[in-house]
Amino acid sequence: RPFDYDDLPPDGSTHPGWQDHADDEEGSWYTPICIANRLPPGKDLKQVSEECFKDHKNVYVPAGSEPPAPLIDGQTLARAAWDAVTIPQPSVETKITTGDGITNATVVGMDTWIWATGDTPSQVRVTASAGSLSATVVASASGLRVSAPDSVPDCHGFGIPWTQGAAEGSSNCTVEFTRSSAHLGGTTPLTVSVGYDVAWTATDGTSGTLDPITTTSTTDLPVAEIQTINRDTNH
Repeated sequence: RPFDYDDLPPDGSTHPGWQDHADDEEGSWYTPICIANRLPPGKDLKQVSEECFKDHKNVYVPAGSEPPAPLIDGQTLARAAWDAVTIPQPSVETKITTGDGITNATVVGMDTWIWATGDTPSQVRVTASAGSLSATVVASASGLRVSAPDSVPDCHGFGIPWTQGAAEGSSNCTVEFTRSSAHLGGTTPLTVSVGYDVAWTATDGTSGTLDPITTTSTTDLPVAEIQTINRDTNH
């Protein structure tokens, strides 16, 4: 829309050099703005606006010329990039170390292997750019966190896919159930979560961290119990 120079303050301080363009029929003034939902932690809109506008004034751009570069810092760009990311919930498979005569169930007192499938990332990386500035955000996780009723988890990684003949103790992510799931309605809820630490770096030399994030999913496992009878063979 046409700019109304009558709206300027008497000294014209908000639009440096406006007199040189007052008679231009084309051209644009670009005004920096602050968006409240992109503010750095601990700062309010007024504070950020005052700091920004102290060094960044309205800029006149003649018709056909490139607009000024966006006024954005590395942290703000990193937050904008991270806001666009959705990390999928963890997806896992499970298997007991022996399947003799048992299907679709795990067993009390034996290791149940747990491992992440390809849909569960150990690292997520995203990059955003605004003008000449780029910011890269990396979210990293060290492994699965496992919990379930009546169980003893032992998980220190993303697990190893079970293979035929695999021995107990050879996986870095297992859970041992201490009770069958009969009292829970037939299945035991296995909760798996992944915690990600989030860090960013930008091409303006800045870097930092963002709030960590945790993704969670629940899988219902039938837990069976094998009954055995010991007999004295001497009688």
